This record gives sequence, C-alpha cells and structure tokens, in this order.
Amino acid sequence: MSKYVGTISRGIRLPIIKQGDDLATLVVSSVLAASENEPFPINDRDVIAITESVVARSQGNYARVDDIATDVKNKFGGGDIGVIFPILSRNRFAILLKGIARGVNKIYLMLSYPSDEVGNALLTYDELDEKGVNPYSDVLDLKKYRELFGHKVHEFTGVDYIDYYVDLIKKEGCEVEVIFANQAKTILNYTDKVLTCDIHTRNRTKRILKEKGAKIVLGMDDILNAPVNGSGYNEKYGLLGSNKSTEEVVKLFPRDGQPLVENIQKQILEKTGKHVEVMVYGDGAFKDPQGKIWELADPVVSPFFTEGLRGTPNELKLKFLADNEFKDLKGEELRLAIKKKIKEKEGSLVGNMASQGTTPRQLTDLIGSLCDLTSGSGDKGTPVVLVQGYFTNYSED
Repeated sequence: MSKYVGTISRGIRLPIIKQGDDLATLVVSSVLAASENEPFPINDRDVIAITESVVARSQGNYARVDDIATDVKNKFGGGDIGVIFPILSRNRFAILLKGIARGVNKIYLMLSYPSDEVGNALLTYDELDEKGVNPYSDVLDLKKYRELFGHKVHEFTGVDYIDYYVDLIKKEGCEVEVIFANQAKTILNYTDKVLTCDIHTRNRTKRILKEKGAKIVLGMDDILNAPVNGSGYNEKYGLLGSNKSTEEVVKLFPRDGQPLVENIQKQILEKTGKHVEVMVYGDGAFKDPQGKIWELADPVVSPFFTEGLRGTPNELKLKFLADNEFKDLKGEELRLAIKKKIKEKEGSLVGNMASQGTTPRQLTDLIGSLCDLTSGSGDKGTPVVLVQGYFTNYSED
C-alpha cells in the first residue's frame, strides 16, 4: 500500500479581515502561500472552507441595537410581547434581547427548561425529578422556580442567565415577567404577540402559535430580514446566526456568498489547474459530552458551497465487510478483496447493509464540523481551513 495518509485538515492563516477587503483574493493568496511555504500540493477535490465570520466582516453585514429595536417596534407595534425559547448566550442572544427590549414596553420571557435548544442547562432532569416537576406540562413563574431550585450558574460561564436576562431587559426601561414552560401555546395566556427565538424548531413553533390564535407571530428570521436605516440584514435568516460585535453592534450571518465560493474555485483553477470545492461554514453540528451543549446555534452549518459538496457520503463500512462478506480472508488477500469491493460500488448505497453505520449526514455538515473544530473560535487566527483527501478511500493508492 503506497498511500499512508487519508484526510488532512489544515488551518490557514489570513490577515485580519475588515469591511471592503477582497476576501476571495486574500483566501486564494493565503492558501497558495501556505502551499508553497510548508510545502504541500493543491489537489483536485481539496476543500477550501471559510468561516462565516470573515465573510460577514468583509461584507460589512452589521446592525446596531437601535436598528433591531426599530424593526421590532415597527413589526409588533410596541406594547407587550412574548419572547419565547431563546438560547442562553451572552454572545449570541443577549445583545439581541437588548434591542428587543428597547423596542417594546414589556417582555414576557418564556424560557425552556431544563435546558435551552442547544443544550445550555438551567437544571438537570435529576433535579426536576427530585422536586416532582414535569417539564412537559408544568408551568413555573420566577418565584416558584426560585423556591424550588434557587440560583444556579452556568457550568462554563459562571452566569445565572435568568438574572442576567432580567437585568438586561430592565436596563432598557422595559418591564419583564419570566415564565418557564416548554409548550409554545403557554405564552398565549399572557400575550397574543410573540417573537419565537428558537432556531431549528422555529417553523413548527410559528405554526402552533398561529393555529392557537396568536395575533402576531414572528421568528428571529423575520427581524432584520431587510435593511433598517441602512443597516446590514439577512433576507433568509434575519437575526439567526448573528454574533455580538460591540455592546451596541451585532454581526449578522453572511448573505450573497455564492459568488464568493465560485470566485475562489475559479481563481484556484486558473492558478493551479486544480478543481477544488469551496464552502462557507459556521457552527459545526456536534455535541459536547460534558456540558451537553449542541454547538449548532447557526441556522445551518454551511449557507454557501460549490456544487461538488452537495449530497451525502456514499461509503461502505470496512469493518462490516471484514467481519461478514470477507470474514474468512486476511492479510493481502483481505486488503485486495475490500479494495475491489469499493471500486465496484455503484449508485446509492442507501439501505445496503454494507453501508450501515456510515454517517448519514450532508457532506457540508460533516466537513463544516471538521473545519469548525480545526479553526476554533478564539485566537488561532485560521479562519480558512484546507481539507485534503476527504474524498479519497481505501481503494486508492
């Protein structure tokens, strides 16, 4: 066997990206410079992945808290609203809540429990069991919640998110009443105007509320889905996927990124003769086993990607072949038999027992998760990731 290395994931350093920078040219030049410096070759079907943050930064896709407040006020008419199922995050949601509170008079803040949508925990199920609380049906007000569970801080951040959100709302001159419930319809006992802040379940939540008679139902994807006073926006995702930039500014999820990935693909082909795939990635879709946090706070892992990244893996499970069809073979005979089997695979393997146990996820979700883990979210300085060998397999020498 002449090939000893499979998939390689490399973080690529870029200059600090600012609004107006030619991101496509910077990405291409940085990847090629890394290739020459290390050195390593650029190959057909390598994947160049760019974090959504630098895409949005280069676009200048920012908005002010006041812009959020204006849009919320215009769409809800001020007064009282329900804000339901937000995630517990200083970076992701707190700044948005500031804008929401600035645009209304009172917020009925309904928190899911024992954790938010992405796994940030207020409580454990064991604590609920101990107190005889049924999260599927029981509705708690703040007083009852404190009597039962007291004050708890988040395992990693050390923040009591209930107090944090309440204080933030009050500082904006807005009244607040906190409710703990997991049924969307519960909020209609308090108000018929609702902003639902869940990410991946938002369409179902909107449908339920509308069916139950809510007067106004909007999601985070409906706020700043068009410019307000010249602000940034995202026509598809609104505030979903946004991050705090400053105390008064939020960076939105990037938009119009398809020309970017196709431009990078074209430039690499012109400069190297190699056909690479290119994608923009955000949060990877994985779960932390310790904190139980599901990383995916963005609406999708990859909002933009070249055509070759569409679809799911079509792979055979090597251990299944070794333990079943070729169980009586070993050594070189086994290796050659498996290589031949891989080369002969045709069409979709969905339902084929030999593919059982392979990861049934979109290519962009798998590669995006790998890239998110490679680049991290701190000071690594590698907002571009080059993935090589992802589409090779055991049959190739």
